[in-house]
Amino acid sequence: MAPPVYFNEMYDGGRSVRPHYAAFAEWLRDTPPERIAQNRHAADLLFHRVGITFAVYGEASGTERLIPFDIVPHVIPGADWDMLSRGLAQRVTALNRFLHDVYHDQEILGAGLIPYEQIQSNPQFRPEMIGVDVPGGVYAHVAGVDIVRNNDGKYYVLEDNLRTPSGVSYMLENRKMMMRLFPELFAQQSIRPVDHYPDLLLETLRELSPQGAENPTIVLLTPGHFNSAYFEHAFLAQQMGIELVEGQDLFVQNSTVFMRTTQGPQRVDVIYRRIDDDFLDPQAFRPDSMLGVPGLLQAYRAGRVTLANAIGTGVADDKSMYPYVPEMIRFYLGEEPILNNVPTYVLKKPDDLQYVLDNLAELVVKEAQGSGGYGMLVGPTASREERERYRQRILDSPERFIAQPTLSLSVVPTFVGTDLGDRHIDLRPYVLTGSSTRFVPGGLTRVALREGSLVVNSSQGGGVKDTWVVD
Repeated sequence: MAPPVYFNEMYDGGRSVRPHYAAFAEWLRDTPPERIAQNRHAADLLFHRVGITFAVYGEASGTERLIPFDIVPHVIPGADWDMLSRGLAQRVTALNRFLHDVYHDQEILGAGLIPYEQIQSNPQFRPEMIGVDVPGGVYAHVAGVDIVRNNDGKYYVLEDNLRTPSGVSYMLENRKMMMRLFPELFAQQSIRPVDHYPDLLLETLRELSPQGAENPTIVLLTPGHFNSAYFEHAFLAQQMGIELVEGQDLFVQNSTVFMRTTQGPQRVDVIYRRIDDDFLDPQAFRPDSMLGVPGLLQAYRAGRVTLANAIGTGVADDKSMYPYVPEMIRFYLGEEPILNNVPTYVLKKPDDLQYVLDNLAELVVKEAQGSGGYGMLVGPTASREERERYRQRILDSPERFIAQPTLSLSVVPTFVGTDLGDRHIDLRPYVLTGSSTRFVPGGLTRVALREGSLVVNSSQGGGVKDTWVVD
């Protein structure tokens, strides 16, 4: 059987360097291996020193790990990025329109394009948000959309992340690291900048002030230093010059949120929250939550504080909702999708279920509520026993699963020891939505470091690369 064919971002089918990689390939050829090895080691030391680590839930050791960083960048031609950015803006605009609709008139449900039970049975649908007007009708102010490139060379959306998308700090630190260690690479070519992301995020959050305050008080709400993304929370708060707070630092009085300070209570206008809905307010959601702020939902519903992202955004990024996004674009915007979905089987549909059960060895099956690469079956690489165990899980509750063809994710040369080997990647661009849609060019490139692996998540052993959009 012929080996699978993957789109190589750096080389064409004849192993000639693609034009947008030409400057990097020349540098790689002319730079002594000793200097490359020295700088790779320096990058590891610098990441340790800065504290760019993440915790892996469920590990007995509880230790934090360094995310492996590879110095071979993921280079995207400017024309490709311009198309991607149009598609991303279109997609996130439609998702925001859907969220407003589903918590107000539910026109898309009335039109029969999405079944009512798809919403009513979704654990991420928050009835508490019905009829609540949010500033500008925007629910997902910060979105991370995962993009992959298949062996046909085309880009596809793999999933939408609208709740508390993470990883942007790694995008910023990756770029800082490359510019520090390899300044000559940036002098030789036009690489679009990303370091203004915190400014764009702050600008977006400023626009959300519910009272139209000229200088709103903005805070970043974190679950605390035990959270796997705490480094990012602290990093972004510091970069934006806003307070990093935990639930105990805030309180609600007269439907208004205040922050405890040494000068006394200070009113809070906008909360960039990195806590899941369930833990935000023990009076409204989980009563055992020690992370949230009692009364926060009441203040939010009263329009006295803005949350970014809004409560209830998860109903739009649930994997079982993903197949309907192209229809949302057509319904709300009257446009054809610029970026395609990956074909998806919804296992609560009897025909889809039967097809997936008959073809488990060729498909990827995911939990609709899963994240981080957990709870997933990659059929082609799973053992017969693993597939049979997963088959039983599907039969027990098929509505909890979706399935997709196994994509031939594109590859980028990656250092493995002292040699270069092709490894699969994906891309997570970040879309900011306030009065307008804002981006920085590129995003976070994640790389599967195990040979043949298609799972890029850091919690599953993946690494990261700098992403260059070049002109």
